[in-house]
Amino acid sequence: MEEKNVTMKTELPGPASKKLGEVREKNVPKGLTSLAPVYASEAEGALIKDVDGNVFLDFVGGIGVLNAGHCPPEVVKAVKEQVDKFLHTCFQVAPYEPYVKLAEQLNQLVPGDFPKKTMLVNSGAEAVENAVKIARRYTQKTGIISLDCSFHGRTYLGMSLTGKVKPYRYQYGPFVPDTYKIPSPYCYRCLQFKQYPGCNIECLEFLERFFITQAGPEKVAAIIIEPVEGEGGFIVTPPEYFQKLREICNKHNILLICDEIQTGFGRTGKFLGMEHSGVAPDITTTAKSLGAGLPISGVTGRAEIMDTVGAGEIGTTYGGNPVACVAALEVIKLMKENNLPAKSQEIGDKMFSKLKELQTKHSFIGDVRGQGAMVAFEVVKDPESREPDPAKATQIIGNCIHSGLIVLKAGIYDNVVRMLVPLVVTEEQLTSGLDILQSAIEK
Repeated sequence: MEEKNVTMKTELPGPASKKLGEVREKNVPKGLTSLAPVYASEAEGALIKDVDGNVFLDFVGGIGVLNAGHCPPEVVKAVKEQVDKFLHTCFQVAPYEPYVKLAEQLNQLVPGDFPKKTMLVNSGAEAVENAVKIARRYTQKTGIISLDCSFHGRTYLGMSLTGKVKPYRYQYGPFVPDTYKIPSPYCYRCLQFKQYPGCNIECLEFLERFFITQAGPEKVAAIIIEPVEGEGGFIVTPPEYFQKLREICNKHNILLICDEIQTGFGRTGKFLGMEHSGVAPDITTTAKSLGAGLPISGVTGRAEIMDTVGAGEIGTTYGGNPVACVAALEVIKLMKENNLPAKSQEIGDKMFSKLKELQTKHSFIGDVRGQGAMVAFEVVKDPESREPDPAKATQIIGNCIHSGLIVLKAGIYDNVVRMLVPLVVTEEQLTSGLDILQSAIEK
């Protein structure tokens, strides 16, 4: 790609994208929707070029997959070299070095001053499935608690743990038994009508009540939680919440599973989101930006927990594919050498500052929140009632896309505009993107 910033050559969609849209209409299920009405042909860094030559600033990053940017040269080189060696053996048949090297790296990155072990699988949902499976095997208990604004995947267990009904759970039941939910620490819409940080994290009282009214702690194997609830609307879990939750888990012999699938690999200003709280989970799931676009995920846990599982009880045909493993190793190296977590914090500070400025001018921006370069704003009809305004959020996103900036919706009310900017974005690109966003909001 020669372009270094937004370049709009046609109306959207352009003629080539329209033709592909016609083919799609005949051959792809309607349930698979797409945010932008265009078809990609190239991508580099924080830019996507479509088949009509339009170049977009990508503030979505494949939904948090491209923290290291589109096609990092180091990753592309490593992938090409591995492709010339071998594509697949199945680790359970003939193991290989990239798998064990990546497991070693993840064991070092995940918080916790104790021995750890890692298994590799293909997707975030598959990582969650295996984390729950291992937790149940280790504890010999069955109950799994998640939060009501959470998202943990689209498999049946993933849907069962996910909080939002539409579009994830609607008319797909019955769901996996012994899965339960407690309210999220959604500070902007606190169910206790408190204000953080002076609230003493009273929302965790819902968990203590849960043990009385729904399932005793002797039945609960694990609690799974995201450091920042991504699809739920970038709800940042306060560090004090994690600290109290860790105490409750220790008291009742319940495992703490941290879902770092969207928050991992520099997104929140740390390598992993849990680092902000100082709390070490028992099991951590990673995916998305681990592979820079190649499908790979990890389940990392205390060694004694991971080793409870018997021979052959866990595994997957494609998990830890060698091509994806070498990509992940390069991603970790790239992030360390370029200190991308610190860059994430710098990006996030600039975005947050700009959005807070816009909030003072536009009353429909009800809340600005996030952590590092994981930033969002909630759109409301009235700042006093805080009534959600999903239509206006959709309008803002549409305005952005037609001006060359790709941003995404989130939130249990579909009224949150979220951004997951690749951490390799240039200063000029970040400024251009924020200018487009400002124009879209003002329009």
